Amino acid sequence: MLSYLAEYEHLWGPLRVLRYITLRTLLAAGTATLVGFVIGPWLIAQLKRLKFGQHYDDDRTGDLAARFDKKNTPTMGGLLIFFAVAVSTLMWATPNVWVLTSLFVYGALTAVGFRDDYLKAVKKNRDGISSREKLIWQTSVTAVALVLLATNETSAGHIRELWLPFFKEPVFLFLGIAGTILLFVMMFFWVVGFSNAINLTDGLDGLAIGCTITVALVYGIMAYAAGNTRIADYLLIGYVPGVGELAVICGALVGAGMAFLWYNSHPAEVFMGDTGSLALGGLIGMIAFMVQQPITLVLVGGVFVAEALSVIIQVTYFKATRKRYGEGRRFFRMAPIHHHFQKAGWPETKVVLRFWILSLMCALAGLGTLKLR
Repeated sequence: MLSYLAEYEHLWGPLRVLRYITLRTLLAAGTATLVGFVIGPWLIAQLKRLKFGQHYDDDRTGDLAARFDKKNTPTMGGLLIFFAVAVSTLMWATPNVWVLTSLFVYGALTAVGFRDDYLKAVKKNRDGISSREKLIWQTSVTAVALVLLATNETSAGHIRELWLPFFKEPVFLFLGIAGTILLFVMMFFWVVGFSNAINLTDGLDGLAIGCTITVALVYGIMAYAAGNTRIADYLLIGYVPGVGELAVICGALVGAGMAFLWYNSHPAEVFMGDTGSLALGGLIGMIAFMVQQPITLVLVGGVFVAEALSVIIQVTYFKATRKRYGEGRRFFRMAPIHHHFQKAGWPETKVVLRFWILSLMCALAGLGTLKLR
């Protein structure tokens, strides 16, 4: 909202700098970091007081729960990220359909994740909300987001364009009822897929949020490029008016992520829980569509994709070998794949740092696709 102060530059000239998205993105990152540091200690203390702690089941975690004593570490730390991002975005982003849709998706999925964590931590229901209920909420959130984007004249045309890396023009237009249904299905899979992928990655201290920061950095750059007509023309990507404001949200996410990482680094003082992972995955998946780079997210978020694929491979291989040999065999020592390396003897901090390096490499590779067209 503070961007509107630029309208009063005739009263004080320096206010005109608030027109620049780059400055407001940096201010959003700084504000989110500050908010995170301010509310972090209080939030963690409250979560501990209310005994909103992480609970493990021996049949699910094996000896890892014994090796890494995290049983009483509070969860729902995703609230820290949410409040920091929300406050910072409301301060520095200029409201438009892209920003409002992002905040809706992020807020709605944070609420679903909070309910899931609450059932697990307080009601001692290890499964949380049912898969059916979670899918209904994710479907509803995706549908509302699509309606908001498809009915607004600013976004209606652009959201229906499918761009692929290395192509100078959109390769497909989601037109008509069939196209709208196909677009909804793709959005749904991105929201659900990356929500689950970040959730699976959130198994070691600092791992998920560190990788999220690199993804947010890249999509902040992509949002700024897509919203700037000169840069979009130079890079031969689609120009999307107003979408540059998403760079402010990405900047806020980076700042909030760094503040959360301060408390989530090994040994973690708090976990993000589904309150964080479910919402962050949905937000990132939706932003990828809005900046017309959904397929690129598979590369930029390569670590998340690998984590999800490792679980799919493990389950599929186990079922196939059980059917063939009478007993299930494991492809990895343990899934998700970060636990495989722990079982191989890597210290937790080494696994996290190396996965951060891989995430940064994926991010740089994703940025490279902007130029190679």
